[in-house]
Amino acid sequence: MKAALVGTDGTLLHEARRATGRERGADAVVETILAFAADLRAHGEEHLGESAVAAGVAVPGIVDAKKGIAVYAANLGWRDVPLRALLETRLGVPVALGHDVRTGGLAEGRIGAGRGADRFLFVPLGTGIAGAIGIAGAIEAGAHGDAGEIGHIVVRQDGPDCSCGQRGCLETLASAAAVTRAWAAASGDPGADAADCAKAVESGDPAAVRVWQDAIDALAAGLVTALTLLDPGTLIIGGGLAEAGETLFTPLRAAVEERVTFQKLPHIVPAALGDTAGCLGAGLLAWDLLSTEVSA
Repeated sequence: MKAALVGTDGTLLHEARRATGRERGADAVVETILAFAADLRAHGEEHLGESAVAAGVAVPGIVDAKKGIAVYAANLGWRDVPLRALLETRLGVPVALGHDVRTGGLAEGRIGAGRGADRFLFVPLGTGIAGAIGIAGAIEAGAHGDAGEIGHIVVRQDGPDCSCGQRGCLETLASAAAVTRAWAAASGDPGADAADCAKAVESGDPAAVRVWQDAIDALAAGLVTALTLLDPGTLIIGGGLAEAGETLFTPLRAAVEERVTFQKLPHIVPAALGDTAGCLGAGLLAWDLLSTEVSA
């Protein structure tokens, strides 16, 4: 877990990290979150001279932000956790709950790579592939809280099986995990990962170039589908795969440009905030909550 005290201008005043302790079960994870938040508030009181006035928390999985419920997270083992109510009881301040990717996208859009963009799409390439749709400084969650799941656009009908039940989903072909699997197989090194593949591409290894280009082709196909539907002005690419820099971005921009017909090309840029995006986004959720209460 990553946490921070965030100032009114988005400045990180204090950062901390702590293990979720998920091996102890879902209830233990929830208690760890509550204790971490309380410790963070206490730090502000002791070292900054004032207590936090609101809190934001971003969690993975399925989230009902309006009701403040963490509905389901496979990797944390929880179901229907009333996280907002639990945190408000523990902290005594208003709490906003958000989805981790959409919250990170909120930060990238407002104070990161998408600053000033009225319409943007944030796509982190990690273990899976998700997306956050930015519109006028806010993130569109969709009617059921599932908007932006670009990783489950089918780009190859005969592709690998996906955990969602479909075949050939984008994240089975172009996520960091997918590149890791493909490069481990192609290189014969079961310990090789996507970063190793990128380095091999940079050194001109033809097998690595094939693996890398295959992932970029799939990614470009999925992104063009998203561009067709959403017409963003800026496309922000983050996550572990984006750490390859221009080894990713130069061929990706070319592959997207080759595929567009009538669509307008967005600015395709790397994410700027790294793994602080979630903390900053959670802080923005908290400040938005206060602004809403004041205006109401």
